[in-house]
Amino acid sequence: MKLNVEINDHSTTIILPDEKGKITIASQSQPSKNAVNLDMKNGKLAGLQTDGSDQKADGVMTIEPAWDLEPDYLAKAFAEYAVEQGIFKKDPLVDVKIPSNQRKTVEDFRSLILTVLNGLGFRSLFMPKKKFKGKPAHRYTKQVSEIPFHVDYEGTKATVYWQKRNEMLLKAGAVMKPKPELNKDGSLGFSAKFAEKLRSEHTDSFDNFVTTKDIILKSVNEVGLFLYFGGTNSWLVLKDDNGKSINEWTVVK
Repeated sequence: MKLNVEINDHSTTIILPDEKGKITIASQSQPSKNAVNLDMKNGKLAGLQTDGSDQKADGVMTIEPAWDLEPDYLAKAFAEYAVEQGIFKKDPLVDVKIPSNQRKTVEDFRSLILTVLNGLGFRSLFMPKKKFKGKPAHRYTKQVSEIPFHVDYEGTKATVYWQKRNEMLLKAGAVMKPKPELNKDGSLGFSAKFAEKLRSEHTDSFDNFVTTKDIILKSVNEVGLFLYFGGTNSWLVLKDDNGKSINEWTVVK
């Protein structure tokens, strides 16, 4: 990848190829509107937003995508990635949703940015202070079993209970995503294939992609696959009446 880079006393500007936008890295807070501002402290990601910057940060990385990519969606993609990597305990942009028809474009651009940052020596920006060993563990409790968790994602809606250690109760009336998104070659991805198999086991329990009876699934991930073919961290999708995710309720710290 060839980049056009300009360095001066207070900032470094990287022009992305094919007019895809630019990245500005500044030691002083110089946030830009209509861009994603990644606040940095001691070389780590400390916050992100699209309308300003944390004045206590010791640097800010401003990502200005091309005009056809919505900064709010890009910020959301970085927020999701930060949660997955263990930088943030919870998503700071819970009210922002990436439309399904734009998710691949947004995530591809995020991957481009991460590739550039890694090449420039910012690999540690998205590394937690303490590395996690494997996936986070979640603890089932009687208290959690009594909480209704709700799904409102990719057009799907549902109420779910973690009723037993290996049982998720999906209540009747859940709205399912009709069709999965296909790979570039028109084929089904691994998650979509698993989801189709899972649905085939419960064909008598839904009609016109709305469940007609309660369904028992084995895990949070199965709930996500059954409802919307996966593609995201479902531990962050299922939320209680107050917006607290099932991950926040159950993750072992």
